[in-house]
Amino acid sequence: MTAAGGGEALYAERRRWMVEEQIRARGVRDPRVLQAMAEVPRHLFVDERHRDTAYEDIPLSIGHGQTISQPYMVAAMTEGLELDGEERVLEVGTGSGYQAAVLGRLAREVFTVERIAPLAKEAARRLRELGYANVLVSTGDGTLGLPEHAPFHRVLVTAAAPALPRPLVAQLAEGGIIVAPVGNSRLVQTLVVGRKVGGRLVTREMWGCVFVPLVGAEGYAA
Repeated sequence: MTAAGGGEALYAERRRWMVEEQIRARGVRDPRVLQAMAEVPRHLFVDERHRDTAYEDIPLSIGHGQTISQPYMVAAMTEGLELDGEERVLEVGTGSGYQAAVLGRLAREVFTVERIAPLAKEAARRLRELGYANVLVSTGDGTLGLPEHAPFHRVLVTAAAPALPRPLVAQLAEGGIIVAPVGNSRLVQTLVVGRKVGGRLVTREMWGCVFVPLVGAEGYAA
């Protein structure tokens, strides 16, 4: 029986399998992150033709040359933010809205920005219909952040930049954390975690990764 034929109960079972076999088994331990990943219906953030593979550990196309990240990467990057539930979070690269939905379950406020207007519009509709009232979707150049809503306690970038965009670092609050894929190649990058200490960013590298390029004034050219 396909998931489409099995209904929401089968999708819920696939989420439980995803969390145990793809996420917890690979080292993600934050119980709030694991719970959020078990609750957010990833199949509703992909095209209907991809719903039967929505809970496999692979990225999936969402159109416009963009992808929804594999579940493990979403969970690992989210865990890197060290959320306790009181944060104001900036996400750069809304895509289908899935990562924003996960963040919406874990933070007080989420501001997410997407440069591709049709994706932003669809993500805003989907998040609204699913009840994520604490997530605000904006359309624009995410590499410039959202200065009107800064400072942010956390910043998550879901596309690869040649370097951490300076406006995002500037909009990060003291003690705040930024997680982003960084590299001078569009083919492979390194996931970087930075914490602002004394007004300066202290960074550490996590592991290699591959993301679509972050396009904008502080990223790659289109």
